Amino acid sequence: MRRVAVTGGAGYIGSHMCKQLADHGHDVIVIDDLSSGHREAVRWGRLVQCSLLDAPALSLALRDARCDAVIHFAGAIAVGESVDDPLRHYAINVGGSLNLLRAMRDADVRRIVFSSSAAIFGEPRQAFIDEAHPIDPISPYGRSKAMVERMLQDAASAYGIGAVALRYFNAAGAEPSATIGESHEPETHLIPRLLRAARDGLQVEIYGDDHPTPDGTCIRDYVHVDDLCSAHLAALDHLDARAGFHAFNLGNGNGCSVREVIAAVRAVTGRAVDVRVAGRRAGDPARLVACTDRVRAGLGWKPATPALEAIVESAWRWHRAPAY
Repeated sequence: MRRVAVTGGAGYIGSHMCKQLADHGHDVIVIDDLSSGHREAVRWGRLVQCSLLDAPALSLALRDARCDAVIHFAGAIAVGESVDDPLRHYAINVGGSLNLLRAMRDADVRRIVFSSSAAIFGEPRQAFIDEAHPIDPISPYGRSKAMVERMLQDAASAYGIGAVALRYFNAAGAEPSATIGESHEPETHLIPRLLRAARDGLQVEIYGDDHPTPDGTCIRDYVHVDDLCSAHLAALDHLDARAGFHAFNLGNGNGCSVREVIAAVRAVTGRAVDVRVAGRRAGDPARLVACTDRVRAGLGWKPATPALEAIVESAWRWHRAPAY
């Protein structure tokens, strides 16, 4: 059994992670300031309400937690917002992570799994993005994640910690009981925006239909949130025998266009969605699809729910009657 501190554990992916940790017999401490997370989602583990920007409080929280490892989800996530207000993104994502690494060093916590992003790669130079792809982000959000990865590499070298960066593609879905799910305000992710529109009879914007893709809309690699979380468990096991810095791209390896996601939502819900095409969004590559060879070989991981309609259906169960 491990004792694991989960930053951002009141959020969407963080709360799913806490459930999986508890289901596997681990002790969970949730560190979250509830600025965007939900107190109602903290059902597995003890909540310590604390901002990563409050360095003294964070250091005290980690010392009191006496944990074996940290899984780090807390951060700002909206690409468009990062373009409009980059300094806020850097303060939260880079400054908060710096405070966390200092607090880990002071509390002698030597393992961390970091929620990174495929946004670090920028415009893809190949159809399937592997870990050797150049890191060349085109948004402040992507740059903030790349900066944290560099800090992890340097901290691993200097302090002897073990760190894994998992570069997410597009997280989606909800766990089977639908007691927790994706709930952001404002919501910027495509699948929950479409499901809310289907549920409430609203119009939804999509960003551009003139991208260099077969149907003109962006192509993304959607991975079920529970599959993401199982990769974090595998990453913790990976660090049991390895120090240093390790990075894995985390997706299904399948690309779906925005139009294909709209069709999946229609098939699952039985409802048409009123879609309006807006202009392209700054910082959005046309295609982001993972090569998953390294994560499958290195962590022994593969997605249990790879089909888009199954991912959408699990999310729809949550959105029909959200608990918060």
